[in-house]
Amino acid sequence: MTGLVLGKFLPPHRGHQYLLDFARAYVSDLTVLVCSLGREPIPGALRHRWVSEMCPGARVLHVTDENPSEPHEHPDFWPIWSDTIRRRLPAGPDVVFTSERYGDELARRLGADHVVVDPCRELVPVSGTAIRADPLGHWEYLPESVRPYYVRRVVVTGPESTGKTTLCRDLARHFGTVWVHEWARPYLDFAGRPPAAADFPRIARAQRAAEEALAHQANRLLFLDTDALVTRLYAELYLGACPAEVLAAGREGDYALTLLLDVDVPWVADRQRDFPEQRRAVFERCRDLLEEAGRRYVVVGGTWEERLARAVVAVADLLASGGHRPPGMGTVGVEPTSKGL
Repeated sequence: MTGLVLGKFLPPHRGHQYLLDFARAYVSDLTVLVCSLGREPIPGALRHRWVSEMCPGARVLHVTDENPSEPHEHPDFWPIWSDTIRRRLPAGPDVVFTSERYGDELARRLGADHVVVDPCRELVPVSGTAIRADPLGHWEYLPESVRPYYVRRVVVTGPESTGKTTLCRDLARHFGTVWVHEWARPYLDFAGRPPAAADFPRIARAQRAAEEALAHQANRLLFLDTDALVTRLYAELYLGACPAEVLAAGREGDYALTLLLDVDVPWVADRQRDFPEQRRAVFERCRDLLEEAGRRYVVVGGTWEERLARAVVAVADLLASGGHRPPGMGTVGVEPTSKGL
């Protein structure tokens, strides 16, 4: 028996997961059509990848036909969609699975049975509209494959010996999530030498890989001990210039907030800290790079305890705003002494 599920999956959610799992359990041969339009906010190819991960064993196809979304949009709505489906499924399906009223008419036109699944949304009370409006507030309804897209990434950055690692770890613990360490530190500890020119592209790639890997384990927030902008800065310090690959990496990533740590704490030496006399200059260069990248940032200073308290407030404010960057918002530099948080 063959079955069909189709939808926009904008984005996929637990209700879709139930529909897909139900259909897979009902038929032996399932086709899923992920239908997208070019104007939609989430790329169709990405949704196709998500649904493919959610529904292993099914034939998941990406449909990019610019078809009308509702019957009132075009007098030939049903013939258009019947043709779209028939080009992917010349024979069948035997069963169409939906949670919508349109399923009866679609199944009739395809000569199939219609099996309706949780039409009142009683089992999984969520919709794509609700998730798009507040993804963090509906976190439990997001499948694991979709969550990294909505994770709000918070970078903790600044000069050497300003408490970045400790703050990153403490923030992750406070907000019940995970954090990404500075990949270069154990790498260079093992190498037993300062970084060479060939190291910087490797560090940038590995840092990004660690970020993407841990995004799958994050709970709404992911804290990052460093990022490619810092790799760029230290390439400039050690080499006098930055490799092109590192510059390109610095333009990647979607960071909701950066916490820029001030230098108003004592220097603590270790064998990977080489620029004690340049901490203020490094701080200003960090700020310049954040401004240049158009990043939202907050300057955090004070004692170790004050830093954590101020950082918690900044991240809580981010969550209160839904984790979104307001349209048209530029960078926000909040000085720790005069304005506070």
